Amino acid sequence: MQTHTNNNAYYVPPPSIWPLVGSIALLTLATGFALLLNKTAIGPYVMALGAGILLIMLFGWFGAVINESISGKYAGQEDASFRWGMAWFIFSEVMFFAGFFGALFYARNIAVPMLEDAQSLWPGFVAAWPTAGPGLKTVITPVHAWGIPALNTLILLTSGVTLTWAHWGLQKDKQSQLKLGLALTIALGILFIGLQWYEYVVLDFTLRDGIFGATFFMLTGFHGFHVILGTVMLIVILFRSLASHFTPGRHFAFEAVAWYWHFVDVVWLLLFIFVYCL
Repeated sequence: MQTHTNNNAYYVPPPSIWPLVGSIALLTLATGFALLLNKTAIGPYVMALGAGILLIMLFGWFGAVINESISGKYAGQEDASFRWGMAWFIFSEVMFFAGFFGALFYARNIAVPMLEDAQSLWPGFVAAWPTAGPGLKTVITPVHAWGIPALNTLILLTSGVTLTWAHWGLQKDKQSQLKLGLALTIALGILFIGLQWYEYVVLDFTLRDGIFGATFFMLTGFHGFHVILGTVMLIVILFRSLASHFTPGRHFAFEAVAWYWHFVDVVWLLLFIFVYCL
C-alpha cells in the first residue's frame, strides 16, 4: 500500500457517474416498493431491478474509493473528512430512528389514551397496549420479550464483542485474530437476520394491523435492514482484510464499519426495551 505524505494537499477525485447510478437505483427501488404495497404484479421485479442497479453502484463506487486509498491518494485531511462524514452519517441515522421512537411514544402514551377519552366517537374503546386502534377488530398478542428477542439481543451484544476483538487484532497486526473476529461477527449477523425473519413469519399481526403493527414493523424492519447492510459491509471488510488492505496505522474503513455496527447494536437495545419489554 502506497502512502501519500503531502498533508497540505487535498485529493479531489475526477467526475464520477456513480452518484447518478445510485440515484436511479434508489428511485427504482422506491417505485418498486410503492407498486408492491399496491399489490401490483410488477412490483417485486421493479424492486429487484433497483436492488441490482444499487449493487452495481456499490461495487463500482466503493471499488474506486478503495483503489484511490491503496494507491496512496489519501492523507491526513482526507482521513479527517472521512471520519467527519461517517460521524454525521451516523448522527443522521440517530435522528432517523428517533423519529420512529417518537412516533411509538406518542401513539402509546398520548394518542391511545386520548382515544379512550373520546367515547362519543369510539364507544367501548379501552386504552391498552398493544392495540390495533379503535374501529379495528384485530386482536394483537404481545410479543414475548424473553424468546427470540432476548436471544437476538445476546447475539448482537456478542457480535459487538467479536468485532472489538477483531479490531484489537488489527491494531496489534494479528491478522488471524482480525479475520476470525470478522468471520464470527458476520456469522452472528446472519444468525440475527434469520431469527428476525422467523419471528416475522410466526407473528399473528402484520404491518397493516393498526398503530401497533405499523410502529412495530417500521422500527424492527428498518433495524433489520440496517443489520443486513452492516453484515454486507463486514463481508467487504473481511475480503479487504484477506487482501491485506489494512495496517495497524491505516484502517479507517474498518473503524467506520465498526462504528456503524455498534450503532446498530445500541438501536436494538432500545428496541428490545421499548418495543418488546415495556
